[in-house]
Amino acid sequence: MANYGYFSGNPKTEWLVDETGADRDMKLLEDFFYTDPNNRIWPALMDSVVNGASIPAALWSTVGSPYTGDYRRASIVHDVACDSPIVVRKDADVMFFYACLAGGCGLLQGRTLYAGVRIGAWSASSLPQAKLSQDRMLFRKRLDLPVLEEAFLQGKLSEISREMESLPEEASIEDLDAVIGRHLII
Repeated sequence: MANYGYFSGNPKTEWLVDETGADRDMKLLEDFFYTDPNNRIWPALMDSVVNGASIPAALWSTVGSPYTGDYRRASIVHDVACDSPIVVRKDADVMFFYACLAGGCGLLQGRTLYAGVRIGAWSASSLPQAKLSQDRMLFRKRLDLPVLEEAFLQGKLSEISREMESLPEEASIEDLDAVIGRHLII
């Protein structure tokens, strides 16, 4: 059986009320950890606030929102890692891939989620800052129509995901990055 690492248990959280109506933030009520396959510990300490922003909102209709699915625990440690000034985003994204698998995601879903956070990293550094909203959500919606950028990112994720389906089960992170690199310049 493959070693994808393990979680310290289930996170204990509290929803935070946002007076503006977003209500996406959760605060950790106790320390929560993920230990990756190399035995590196990724902490999400008590009082950390997470909101799943590292999964671009533009991709939620494709991969799911941060609070559903077998990647919920992975999204918590990934959010905290992405907010840390001492963690390299790429390292956090690789950790997220393995944490998704440790949380119960299938291989293709884990690969797609990994592509989603890599697209998030790319878009945060490549798209004009005016596109970023105040609360770290990537894109604003106008009425119920997806904006051009959302459609673009969804298309990229779809292309990448289709190509990843053809990779062998033993494909490495470098193999996944090569597929992503053919579609994005990171």
